[in-house]
This record gives sequence, C-alpha cells and structure tokens, in this order.
Amino acid sequence: MVISGLSGGAEYAERFRGWAAQLIDAVQRSGVPAANIAYLSEDPRKDAAYAVGPSTKEEVERVLGDLAQQAAPDDAVLVVLIGHGSVQGEESRFNLPGPDLTARDFARLLDRFTTQRVALVNAASASGDFIAAVSRKNRIVVTATRSGGEKNETVFGQYFVQAFAAEGADVDKDGRVSLLEAFEYARREVARFYQTAHRIQTEHAMLDDNGDGQGSREPDPAAGDGALARRFVLSGGAADRRVASDDPALAALYAGRRQLEEQVVVLRARKDSMKAEVYEQALEQLLVQLATKNQEIREKEKRP
Repeated sequence: MVISGLSGGAEYAERFRGWAAQLIDAVQRSGVPAANIAYLSEDPRKDAAYAVGPSTKEEVERVLGDLAQQAAPDDAVLVVLIGHGSVQGEESRFNLPGPDLTARDFARLLDRFTTQRVALVNAASASGDFIAAVSRKNRIVVTATRSGGEKNETVFGQYFVQAFAAEGADVDKDGRVSLLEAFEYARREVARFYQTAHRIQTEHAMLDDNGDGQGSREPDPAAGDGALARRFVLSGGAADRRVASDDPALAALYAGRRQLEEQVVVLRARKDSMKAEVYEQALEQLLVQLATKNQEIREKEKRP
C-alpha cells in the first residue's frame, strides 16, 4: 500500500506522484500483481492510472481494514508513506488532505495484522517518532528522520524508491532487493546528496525490526535491528508462488534458498555465543551453499 499525502504545493505534488508511480512500477516488475497493490493519492484524478482512491484519513483506515481482512496469515504487508509530516504537541503525524493520521493511529491500524509480517516506511519529515509508537514484534518500521524534531523536507523517499526502480541496491546479487538493502541504499544516497550539495544533513533515517522501539542508524542483523528487514522482499512471496505450479524444480530451488537464508540469520544471531573460528567456518559454508543455490536459480531461470 502506497499513500501519497498532502503535498502543500504543485512542485511537491508532482514529486510525490512521481515517486509513487516509480515504486508501483518497480514492485510490479518484481512480480507483485497489480491486484495486490493499493495506492491512495492526494488527487486521484491526476493519478488515474494508479490510484484507487483519495488519501484521506477515512479512506486510509478503510483500505487498511480491508487489507487486514484479506491478507493471508503468512503474507508480507508493506505500507509506504510519501509526503510531509509534522508534530503537534507530543504527537507525530502524517499530513493528509483533511484530518491527519498520527503515529498512534497507524499503530492501531497495523495491529489488525496479527499474523502477517508488516513493514511501515514513513518517508516524510518529522517521522522519527513513529518508531516508538508503531514498533512491535514481527514488524519493521523505517523512518526518514531520527526524531520528530527533524522537520525539514526529506529526500529519503526518492532514494528508497530508487533502490527498487534502479540498479545498485541488490548488494548480495540474489536478484531481489530486501527492505534492509533498500534502507541501506537510501541512507547512503541521502548522505551523498547532502555532501554533494555542501549542505548540513537534516535527515537521518532509522530502522527498527526487533520490537524494542529504539531504531538503528546502521542496523546490524547479527546484533539487533536488521534481521527481519533482510528477509523482507517484495518479489519472493508472489513470484515464488507463481512459478510453483509452472516449474516445480525452480520452486524447490527458491524454497532451498529461503531455508539457507534463514540459517544464515540464525547463525549470525548466535555469533556472540560461538568461538570465532567455529562461527567463521559455519558462515563460510552457508554462504558458499547460498551462492551455489543462487547460481542454480539463475541458470534455471534462463532456460526456456
């Protein structure tokens, strides 16, 4: 689900529409069917090719409620907020046409997804305080800023979208961009943007996925945040299920890759309790197996 909020002007409106369209196109290319994508726009008439309705508080609540009822128990649900944010009193909020939605509102809405893996990406200004309110077990929260005090306009959304729409974010070269890879790519490009422009960086993205409500600037899956985001991909579920009936051998390779990825995550989580040489040997064996599996998948995908 992509929500483009209140723009505040024609320049921002065009920019936000462009980011939303790029993200939706990229997600569809990765194998997610159009029927599984909901886009709410500030002006649906100008987004007729993509939008299913206006990004009002009432419509956001309705669509998220419908998605919670329709989602299968093991589905991955991604909600991306593109626009402006603000803080009123002690409440951070995402600005919408009409009444805004606060961080606590989004926490309430996402709590309806009781068995799914859920990720909320708030690419707006003043978004950092969303982490404390929205953080839960089995949930990923990404914000463009580290606090509600970073109120200047953000460029994080541009580079987060670029991670899926362009090349360069797929660091492990498995043909998919994980949420962790997208976060790291966007974080690096944001820093590069400010350095190139000779400007003081006024936004510092954060990621939380271990449920402690703290967030990390540089997630480390082996020590804290990042393990869940590393496994959250936009192509795996839909694409893998689609090939299962057409090519059982390829489906088996995908399943084997997922198992190896899970083993790597578990091993990295145990690093501190293992002897260094034992850990390094076990990790090397798993990474070799994973590289071999990815090569088998690439060769199989190329065959007619």
